[in-house]
Amino acid sequence: MSVQPGWYVDPADPETRRYWDGEGWIGAPIPVDATPPDGPPPPEPAPAAAAAPAAASHPGQPAPVTGAQPGGPAPGPWSGPPAGGPGQPWPGQPGQPGPWAGPPGQQGPPPGWPYPGWPGRPPAPRPHGLPLASYGARLVARLIDLGVVFLLNVVVNGWFVWRYVEEISPYLRESVRRSLAGDTSTEGLPQPGEQAAGLQIAILLIATALWFAYEVPSMAARGQTFGKRLVGVRAVPVEADQPLGFGRATRRWSTLGLPTLLWYCCGLGLLLQFVDAVSPLFDQPLRQALHDKRAQTVVVQLPRTRPDTRTAPRDRANPPGDTP
Repeated sequence: MSVQPGWYVDPADPETRRYWDGEGWIGAPIPVDATPPDGPPPPEPAPAAAAAPAAASHPGQPAPVTGAQPGGPAPGPWSGPPAGGPGQPWPGQPGQPGPWAGPPGQQGPPPGWPYPGWPGRPPAPRPHGLPLASYGARLVARLIDLGVVFLLNVVVNGWFVWRYVEEISPYLRESVRRSLAGDTSTEGLPQPGEQAAGLQIAILLIATALWFAYEVPSMAARGQTFGKRLVGVRAVPVEADQPLGFGRATRRWSTLGLPTLLWYCCGLGLLLQFVDAVSPLFDQPLRQALHDKRAQTVVVQLPRTRPDTRTAPRDRANPPGDTP
């Protein structure tokens, strides 16, 4: 099985990453939650040859074998597992006898082979060194943002909503009166005004535009809305801890915000938004909502406390004012 070169979780130590060059592991490991470099790691310095003096000090002992034996195959990079295949145990895996027979410095199987079993529940991922935000924190932040958007609609969309209610109020009053009287007939019901359909479309367009203007620019610049700042969570790209940018923020919002235009279709838009809102409960391990998956983002919890500079110990070697 051919595996593309790149940084992968080390099967022998799932808390670290190592670089797979297509034939074997190279370079020193890095923590699993650290952002790996773009390319392979820098070459390690060659170890000093300290075996020769040790061999000379014991002339009666045979010299250690450092290369291939005469007539035997020359040593080379790992060319496959000693037995079995993908999905089969590899030597050195917990519960399996025998050491790993790969090249020197290589530990564990290549990417795609079975990882060692993790005792108990595996640790939660920490994208860019930060814990994932809980669903409760995300829900509170979203409710705060919806409250802000609702207040904006009261100010901007209030007149259109009032006109829409005036257009459909005769129909609603008569329907309620017949329902209380036990009359289920629909004959003679007054119809909504001619402007009702146009007002409904205008209300939904304005509401969607207000939501877009409130959320997308702030998410593009900081990864936070007003609600997320209050709760202390932030959306970041999966691949790097950096701003989302306008394009990614728009893709992320559109999955949740554009279905607002479909509210008039028997509540279809509201159903789509509900499915998106509860989707993080069923996603593992990154707890991504549908809009997170489309934009390739995760929501992380920011540190709640910051170090107090007044009580933090100062660097005695470089006191303030001594920097040239």
